[in-house]
Amino acid sequence: MRHTLEMPRSPRPLPPSLGATFTQEEARAAGVTPRRLRAQDIARPYRGLLRNEQLDKDADGAADAEAELTREQSEYREIWERAQEFAPLMVEHAFFVGRTAAKLRNLPVAASGDLEVGVTAPNRAPRRHGIKGRQLMPELVSVREFGGVRVASPASTWAMLASELTARELVVLGDAIVRVPRDERGDLHPELALATVEQLRSAVDAGRREGRALLRAGLERIRVGSASPLETEYRLDAEDAGLPEPVLDLPIRNSSGRLLGITEIAYPEFRVLVEIEGDQHRVSRQQWNRDIEKYAAYVAEEYEVVRLTSSHVRGKQPRAAEIVRTVLMRRNWRP
Repeated sequence: MRHTLEMPRSPRPLPPSLGATFTQEEARAAGVTPRRLRAQDIARPYRGLLRNEQLDKDADGAADAEAELTREQSEYREIWERAQEFAPLMVEHAFFVGRTAAKLRNLPVAASGDLEVGVTAPNRAPRRHGIKGRQLMPELVSVREFGGVRVASPASTWAMLASELTARELVVLGDAIVRVPRDERGDLHPELALATVEQLRSAVDAGRREGRALLRAGLERIRVGSASPLETEYRLDAEDAGLPEPVLDLPIRNSSGRLLGITEIAYPEFRVLVEIEGDQHRVSRQQWNRDIEKYAAYVAEEYEVVRLTSSHVRGKQPRAAEIVRTVLMRRNWRP
């Protein structure tokens, strides 16, 4: 007697209306049986929430064709996916806080393992696997709708993180929050800044808050104009080394008024410009060519350009401030 080996049947496709994540109630309303929900292609990232693993695999396959994401971009994408998954289970008065709120806005902080979800007193903080619940006094947080989820405002988030970040990290985060973006033409858009320095100050003064002294000290060192954490870190080191206060995000024009470029850090009195270059300057041919042309135009206007990399700022023996000091002194600056 011949026995044939039967291949396991693929689970019946789920209704497309459910999408990648859904609740049990939504599945039942769409006519999905309890037995189908027990199939291996259904994951349960949180109690009451289901995920269609097959759809996730299809999406991942498409993503593999894209350029490789940096670690920061990967963290940003991951936190958004997790937040979107959990959002249907959040009670109406809950919102994302802390490092989760910061990462959702792609701000420079390290992600935490758990999603951080807050409520205001007297509501009780959520308690779930993978969720860090926090109860906050109402005056210490303001909440915004962002990307379809409720998130603590940037100013509230900055003030809230004083209990977890160092003084330096708070300034780096503050600079990122108050940065005024420019468009492709180089025009400033203050309306796109996440917050102003005054809004940060108001968050500090909103009530009794842990780390208030650290926040007040940080406010004095936050500046509008830093476009990256590396720029902020250089500026703090240069300030600690006694260098003069630089001008940030400065348009450079030639003698006829034509815009040559926008430099990150400038000492215009001494005609010294500091450019801190990330990997995109090294690996992008277009960026490389643009930089060469821009620096040549700066030199033609009698500027000296100091080019620094992350190793100059964050290496084992950071030398960025020392390098710039030497150039400034050659340009007649005296401590």
